[in-house]
Amino acid sequence: MKRTIALLTGFMCIMSFTACGDSNSSESLSENSITEITEPQTTSEISENKSELSENSEDPVTDSMNGKTLVVYYSASGYTKKVAEYIADETSGDLFEIEPVNVYSDDDLDWTTPDSRVCYEHENPESRNVELVSTEVAGWDSYDTVFIGYPIWWGEAAWVVDNFVKGNDFTDKTVIPFCTSSSSGLGESGTLLADMAGTGNWIDGERFRSGVAEDDVKAWVNSLGL
Repeated sequence: MKRTIALLTGFMCIMSFTACGDSNSSESLSENSITEITEPQTTSEISENKSELSENSEDPVTDSMNGKTLVVYYSASGYTKKVAEYIADETSGDLFEIEPVNVYSDDDLDWTTPDSRVCYEHENPESRNVELVSTEVAGWDSYDTVFIGYPIWWGEAAWVVDNFVKGNDFTDKTVIPFCTSSSSGLGESGTLLADMAGTGNWIDGERFRSGVAEDDVKAWVNSLGL
């Protein structure tokens, strides 16, 4: 009887010891898990985590700033200016007017008079180096798309725009020429300007008649799929 009681007592001690061991193991695992999750990070680790987050995330603010449009124009009689304004309105673009230091008067623009300024410059290409008020556009690098407008003079872009084209870097920009004319088409004016620039992705442009309707201009802009 005594032997049986002793055996029962020993058995109960063993079971109690085993139960205590399982409890300690569970608490140890739990403590290690909490320590792993809540352990404070070092400054360098926090910095690394921020860098990884920045690299793997898109910045919607930056993305929304892409695609800015600039509409550059020279207008001798106001027709090209009006078209430029229609384009800027439809694209939410900014306007920049090319202005010669010596403004062309109505007499200067009289192509029917052999001794007028435009006739002289047409006959003497070396005289076409028209000085401009400015060729610099504020925030030029922020524009991805640039429209360039001008009247057609003797089948070419009015040479007033030449120094603007030469004075700017169109790298990584889409450039779209447009012109106004009562009869002449766009011709090779856009191609000649592209050659003059030497940079940029110049695409086919459009000729508009003098006094073109606003809806027609905006329909063309929308057809570009910009």
